Amino acid sequence: MKQNAVDASDILIREAAADDVPRIATLILHGAPTQTRTPEAIAAEALHPAYRDAFKAMKANPYCSLIVAERGGVVVGTYQISLLPGLAERGRVRAKIESVHVAPECRGLGIGGVMMRHALAYAAARGVGLVELTSNKARPDAHRFYRNLGFDQSHEGFKKVVSP
Repeated sequence: MKQNAVDASDILIREAAADDVPRIATLILHGAPTQTRTPEAIAAEALHPAYRDAFKAMKANPYCSLIVAERGGVVVGTYQISLLPGLAERGRVRAKIESVHVAPECRGLGIGGVMMRHALAYAAARGVGLVELTSNKARPDAHRFYRNLGFDQSHEGFKKVVSP
């Protein structure tokens, strides 16, 4: 049964805390386009200490923020935003949005839109001139979502794993 869209006032957007890390990792693992793990395996993986170490590194970086969306006291969404100073366009600061995930049971309720509006306002408040994001080619629903928010598919992205 399809739920009704949430009222934006029902969603609390805030900086992630250390206690949120297992839930955030769970959301990311559920959102992976090639996800084949059982719920039990995802829950176990989300407790791996590497996620807490990554969180500590992110918190130590003044250009990086990990954000969560909370509904009724439960973290139901997350995204990461990083500010990228550069020389292009006379030093225009860019922001990169990554790891946008909404709990499977909450998708289609407007929570992603609330998070993206927050991300754009967060970037604008910090003098960002351009916001960019990437999305896995295996996620056509996400691509449609971003296009509907006004993002253009202007570039072809490339990635290379340099350490396992």
